[in-house]
Amino acid sequence: MVKLYSLSVLLKEAKVKTLTSAYDLQSFGFFQRSSVKEFMDFTGKIIVERTRTKERASVKEQEYVCHVYVRDNNLSGVLISDTEYPPRVAFTLLGKVLDDFLQEYPVHKLSSLEEKDIVFPKCAEYLEKYQNPAQADPMMKVQAELDETKIVLHNTIESVLERGEKLDDLVDKSRELTLQSKTFYSTAKKTNSCCVIL
Repeated sequence: MVKLYSLSVLLKEAKVKTLTSAYDLQSFGFFQRSSVKEFMDFTGKIIVERTRTKERASVKEQEYVCHVYVRDNNLSGVLISDTEYPPRVAFTLLGKVLDDFLQEYPVHKLSSLEEKDIVFPKCAEYLEKYQNPAQADPMMKVQAELDETKIVLHNTIESVLERGEKLDDLVDKSRELTLQSKTFYSTAKKTNSCCVIL
């Protein structure tokens, strides 16, 4: 069964900032959820940072895929799903979420927005509605801009990282991840459990 785990709207500036997010982490153990959430946020920011403007990318890591869309105004969407989720539906969803977000928060206000100031319940609504892509897809037309942008499929997150850069090093250096999440990452990587996230 296909699954969506998170949907986020970010702004790509000198430092990528999250504007709003929604999660479905019920398939993870209760004590793992906060660490899984942190890694989803961390991974999404890394991939947005390394995705060019007006580009879409799908980055696969084990049984997860991080779909990213960075618009020409640097408003970005990130959708994390399992590998079975159809990319076309993922990018349709990202386009719709970004359109709706801009209707409520215009482009000229983006730089001054902080996550705590944003109320955007549509993010959670879309995450729930699109869990079943077969039902969600007929509700929307594929956006014309899909043809205008390039979709890049990366086999692993390592292919997104810069030459000589390693995910382990980024995790170690990160100030956004708690010690608990860093320990979770190390343990999950060593045991290669089903809980390893991007």
